[in-house]
Amino acid sequence: MNQRLLFEHASASTIRHAVRPISRNTVQRRFASGEMPKLTGAADNAFNRERMAVKQHAGQSADLWRKLSIYVAIPALILASINAKILWDEHWEHWATLPPLEERVEYDYQNIRTKKFFWGDGDKLE
Repeated sequence: MNQRLLFEHASASTIRHAVRPISRNTVQRRFASGEMPKLTGAADNAFNRERMAVKQHAGQSADLWRKLSIYVAIPALILASINAKILWDEHWEHWATLPPLEERVEYDYQNIRTKKFFWGDGDKLE
């Protein structure tokens, strides 16, 4: 029984220690992501300079798309929703002014059926 408790304690302790550095590293990276470190000595080579430039460009691109999403896409969706609601209401206001379907005139070009539907004549109104 003591071995089981020791194992459970060791497992929980191991998990806690494994998770702690991940969360700490995430927070540290978040605060350090704004500025690029200076390359000195052997680290100052073409590969690392290009990698830093790509990382900086990726950060700028991500920031641009975040701003576009917040300041352009969301207001555009709101305006489109308002427009759709206005058009919907206008449509049903117009529909209310029309006579009922039974009283409307049926013209020769309406309900033209040259062949029967496979389920019958296709006229569901009768």
